[in-house]
Amino acid sequence: MNAVSRVAIAVSVALSAPAIAAPTAPELPQTAEAIERLQITGERQSGYLVNDQDSASKLPLSIKDTPQTVSVISAEKLKDFALNDINSAVEYSATVNVEQVETDRTYFSSRGFELTNIQTDGLGLNHDYGTTTGRVDAALYERIEIVHGANGVMTGVGSPAATVNLIRKKPTSASQASISTMLGSWQAKRVEADVSGALTDSWRARAVLVADDRESYLDRYATNSQVAYLVMDYAPTTSTLITFGYSEHRNDSDGNLWGALTLYYGDGTPTNFARETNISANWSYWNVTKKQSFIDLESQLSDRWKLRAAYQRTRTDEDSQLFYTYLPDPATGLDPQTGLGLVGYASEYDYDDKQDNFDLYLSGNFNAFGGDHEVVFGVSHARLDFIDSSLYDFTTGNGFPAMPRLEDWDGNTPLPSFTDGLAGSDINTEQQAFYSQARFSLGADTKLLVGGRWNEFTAEGIGYGVDRFRDEQKFIPYFGVTHALSDATTVYASYTETFKAQNLRDRNFELLPALTGESAEIGLKTALLGDKALLSMAYFDITQRNLAVSDGTVMNPNTNAPEVVYRAADGVSSSGFEIELSGELLAGLQGSIAATSFDVDGDALVENYTPENLFRSSLTYQFEQLAALKVGASFLWQDSTSRLQGLVGPSYANAGQPIITEQGAYGRLNLMASYQFSEQLMLTLNANNVFDKTYLNSLLWAQGYYGAPRNFSASLRYQF
Repeated sequence: MNAVSRVAIAVSVALSAPAIAAPTAPELPQTAEAIERLQITGERQSGYLVNDQDSASKLPLSIKDTPQTVSVISAEKLKDFALNDINSAVEYSATVNVEQVETDRTYFSSRGFELTNIQTDGLGLNHDYGTTTGRVDAALYERIEIVHGANGVMTGVGSPAATVNLIRKKPTSASQASISTMLGSWQAKRVEADVSGALTDSWRARAVLVADDRESYLDRYATNSQVAYLVMDYAPTTSTLITFGYSEHRNDSDGNLWGALTLYYGDGTPTNFARETNISANWSYWNVTKKQSFIDLESQLSDRWKLRAAYQRTRTDEDSQLFYTYLPDPATGLDPQTGLGLVGYASEYDYDDKQDNFDLYLSGNFNAFGGDHEVVFGVSHARLDFIDSSLYDFTTGNGFPAMPRLEDWDGNTPLPSFTDGLAGSDINTEQQAFYSQARFSLGADTKLLVGGRWNEFTAEGIGYGVDRFRDEQKFIPYFGVTHALSDATTVYASYTETFKAQNLRDRNFELLPALTGESAEIGLKTALLGDKALLSMAYFDITQRNLAVSDGTVMNPNTNAPEVVYRAADGVSSSGFEIELSGELLAGLQGSIAATSFDVDGDALVENYTPENLFRSSLTYQFEQLAALKVGASFLWQDSTSRLQGLVGPSYANAGQPIITEQGAYGRLNLMASYQFSEQLMLTLNANNVFDKTYLNSLLWAQGYYGAPRNFSASLRYQF
């Protein structure tokens, strides 16, 4: 029995009986009063409209009063469209583009730039490589908040793309328990349990357990996930709430992609492989285990001042055996007649990291100059230590085998010895910050936000033969202003800067300089339909310097293996518009409709592989005469992209012509229907990509693979 299973059983036994028998919210004066005084916002939402946010500022600002665009993927949307993993969920947001370059490694982008700030309850270090690995389950989270643009006061670093903040599920005062089962295409099976309630008048608890097992439309690819989560809160007084918890997530993948399909033949014609084509070996796997513990203390010191201290500890363990394919002679490329020319490249890769985040801040309000003003002062400390290693096989012939045609590839290749060319990293990084933000009342309707964050970032260690020492400091200013035109409508403007030390290397295997930039935004937010819906419109303008752009593949002299390298592009800019409408749009009609349109300028490669127009809509309708039935549809659309892959080599008649991979504009329609048989029992049916659109997931890399064809799932949920 593995560790996750043992934790799952322990949590289930510990909570199932007392939680269901616990007293309800009215009998919990201590906890209820503490929650009311501390203004905990986690449970205040209705349908697809969420009024409060925890991600853009540590000041108590509603989404309408925040001088940046904020999108929220609510609990109801997650449930309606069976968004059971973070990649699927974030793809439904107004502005984020999910760059699925491999099966188990994902990049995100927004407003034309890489999104590297992914947090949990406001804590988490910027991702140096901008990736998430493994299948990250969404069952732990009540909702997902996305702050569009730079978020320097909250994060201090990162690109001006966006910040994704995963808001954990918290204990509830009312006793509740549910279990759901799901069956889907490609042998997908899922069981999820969620139990919550009060234990005493000052203790509450919640547990979530998940087992998810599924195969894939890709040959040989399958995943198995197990999740266990326990969170408790304790109100020692009516002014203090302590929340603490632990989660463990294990994701095991077999037959995973490392890299993806070669998209062109040597003469420049597209390969057009079948959607199920997979380059992996039959022994390929990538196992990721993440353990996270946290504690959060909030205390109302007086009627005006509140103190919060939060600590989060994350431990990640990744083990993998990977198989990649590449063209050793780009001038000849993949032979258009025989399909030969690829060489396999095997590696055993292990990664372990330890991440600790601590945040302490004091927030409150004061009267001065005839107005009431709000202010926050805080300090934070984050440390990330990681070790990784790569092993190869240069001696047996199994480490770099010649490939057959991919149409004939079944993954059958001998397991390499993985005893050669040991290389890796041992890196320690620290970030310390001091920050402050104030919201001044310039009048009854006008508020000025002024803030800043001083960051010190240090790193030491060796990574694949390169010294990773860095010692950089940066002050990040923030300015914003809001003006209420009426009770329903607010206009705003904001400006901030960005800074991110980079770990990527150039052709000389030297680190790229720090990524810096500025981001400005103006916009309007208005409540509609009696405050049941919110319309947001924004124009943004961004400039980035030293943006990392792929610069091909070269042989690493330390490992004797091919490696992707990067160049620093200067003066890459993005400007455009976003609009989003969310909430109850008509009686019974819940939904969100969002569109983004922008222009990337300054680097042709980035301009071409970035989708500059996005449309996202999710709508559900509950019939008045048949309230048990709900039907819905979502439509995800993006415009065309392309990538210059190089020039046709001299051995072909069309030598010198550019090789361009193109993905035309495409949209995917997804449908859902649910029926509430009783207060306890509900059935939900989902159909994804119902028109069976064939598309490449991403052109961020020179390689790529195809998205999932039409697929279905059915979920049965029982609420106790």
